[in-house]
Amino acid sequence: MTLRPGIANEGFTVLFTGEYEHTIDAKSRLAIPAEIRAGLEAAKYGTAFYVAPGTADTLWLWPERLFEAMASAGEASLLPDEDLLEFEELLYSQACRAELDKSGRLRIPERLLSLAGLGSSVTLLGVKDHLELRDPERWARQRDEKLAKQSEIMMRARRAIQRTRTPNQETS
Repeated sequence: MTLRPGIANEGFTVLFTGEYEHTIDAKSRLAIPAEIRAGLEAAKYGTAFYVAPGTADTLWLWPERLFEAMASAGEASLLPDEDLLEFEELLYSQACRAELDKSGRLRIPERLLSLAGLGSSVTLLGVKDHLELRDPERWARQRDEKLAKQSEIMMRARRAIQRTRTPNQETS
C-alpha cells in the first residue's frame, strides 16, 4: 500500500493515507516518498515538516504551514486551561522544524527517535492531516489488534461524529 496525499474538502487542507515501510539512514534522515512530496505544493504547505512526539511511541509529522496554522488557531486565550497548557508545553517544547533536502529527506533529531523508541526500520503512516512514524513490529501488532475490533471502532467513530454535528447538519 502506498501513501497518497490528496486535497480534501475545504475544512481540511491535506489528506494523508496509507502505509509505507521505510528506513532512517545513519545520519538520522528519513526520505519522504516522492508521491507525498508531489502532493505538497511548496507555496501552500512550505518546504519543511514539523516533527513532534505523538501518542504511544510515535513521531508525528505535519507540513510546516499546516502545523503553523494549527498553532495559530489555538491562540484564542492568553490564559489557557490546565489541560491545554500541558499539551502545548509538551508539543511545542519537543517539536522541531525539519527542512527537506534536495533528495526529499528530512533529518529527525536523535532525541526524538530515542524518545519514540525508533530504530532504522520504520513504518510511515498517513493519518488524515499528518504522517506518523512507528516501529514496524509494534505497529503490526497494534494494526492486527485494531483490525480484530474494526466493527466496534467504526461504530464508536460514527457515534462520535454524530455527537459533534451541529443541529443544522444532517444526521444519518
